[in-house]
Amino acid sequence: MMRFILSTLFLGLMSGLQARQPNILWLVGENISHDLGCYGAKNVHTPNLDRLAKEGVRFTNVFSTNPACAPSRSAFMLGMYQTTTDTHHMRSHRTDDFKLPQGVRPMTHRLQDAGYTTANLKTIEGKAVGTGKLDLNYVNEGPIYQTDDWSALKSKQPFFAQINSHEVEYDIYDRQSAKKARVEWVGEREHVKHATPENVTPPPYYPDHPLVREEWARYLNSVSGMDVRIGWVLDQLSKDGLEDDTIVIFFADNGRLEPRGIHWCYDSGVRVPMIIRWPKHFPAPEGCAAGSVNEQIVSLIDVTATTLDFAGVTKPPLMQGRVILGPHAESPRSYAFSARDRIDETVQRIRSVHDARFHYIRTFTKGPTFASLNRYKEKCFPILPLMREMQAKGELKGPALQLMLRRGPSEELYDTKADRHEIHDLSASEKPEHREALTRLRAALDTWMVESGDRGAIPEPPEVYAPFVMEMDAWFGTPDWAKK
Repeated sequence: MMRFILSTLFLGLMSGLQARQPNILWLVGENISHDLGCYGAKNVHTPNLDRLAKEGVRFTNVFSTNPACAPSRSAFMLGMYQTTTDTHHMRSHRTDDFKLPQGVRPMTHRLQDAGYTTANLKTIEGKAVGTGKLDLNYVNEGPIYQTDDWSALKSKQPFFAQINSHEVEYDIYDRQSAKKARVEWVGEREHVKHATPENVTPPPYYPDHPLVREEWARYLNSVSGMDVRIGWVLDQLSKDGLEDDTIVIFFADNGRLEPRGIHWCYDSGVRVPMIIRWPKHFPAPEGCAAGSVNEQIVSLIDVTATTLDFAGVTKPPLMQGRVILGPHAESPRSYAFSARDRIDETVQRIRSVHDARFHYIRTFTKGPTFASLNRYKEKCFPILPLMREMQAKGELKGPALQLMLRRGPSEELYDTKADRHEIHDLSASEKPEHREALTRLRAALDTWMVESGDRGAIPEPPEVYAPFVMEMDAWFGTPDWAKK
């Protein structure tokens, strides 16, 4: 009898252990690409994320589905393309009665059903670590998170927590106030600036100009500042005894905060970093060894499906994201797709597809591409007005001039292995390997647009997008050249 009782207790204990679920922490960087030390970036100080990469797996071919925050976040919070769910225009469906398609739900709701406490955090132990940003193109689905209190999570495990970094964007609107704020949150001394206008090398699609070097140094120093806050989070996770029970996933919502980055489907706008660190108290899945590098092609919507799988939640039938690690990992992608549609008042329809080497971009919209008017860009990104001024004076040359002159509709093809800055368009090349890549990626994009139900060809009614012109003019003003 005693043996039976002990056996029953043992089986019950084992069953409880098997049912135990890990905590999951998303650290979402804002507007960055591979500009971290662990990715080989120079003149940037990211010791915390570099350490995370040494303790986890670093992914090299991860792409956002949109080069701007709201559509990208709308996609990775659902695990579905924004072009499928009608959330593809920037800041859409904020004031109407739009509901997500039947069967499509925010990931956090699925985690709550599985017993997870969900949190979107701004502070930890009095330190400002995040913005609490959601910025979703759906607002009628009920509360997305249950709490913003870090201290409550230890007693409410398993938890899923999201922390959205604000470091890389916060100073583009009011740089003097931001400089003062930066001193205050670090303490009496500002964090060391590792990038200076003298030691940085901006991408060759910008003119060689002191302002460009100054802006590039500012961006890299902002990435270093982001790493400081992430360090606070990782340290607190350890102090609270949660580190060994928590899967940490770091990624960015879209590419760089630079004129040709954010909003554009170039690599600088859609290629993002991602690091996953596995906790000691749970057996690591195959492919998650500390210090490893994963080169498979990943879409950010795959992070959603993978997070659910880590939590023991079966991927829903409609979900377009794929599980990329663990016993339920799906076949790796051959292609990653991205799409850009209206951004505020600027209407552009652009689609792109990556394979392991080539990147194909198709612009459907007529007229200027990079040089089109976006008041937010004109006000907050001084490189863009500089390029306009230099072009008017006949001083702009090379890739920078070609960027300003590009018009749609058009096709572009880049070899990202040989040309990481994507300045040599191969779409007109007669080399067989380039013709093959162009034909294959063109067909892959056509197929994806049909199979995914891409809604980009459906125009928004004028009454929907016209108010953005007035709104953006009120916020940022309209440059004189655009008033003519």
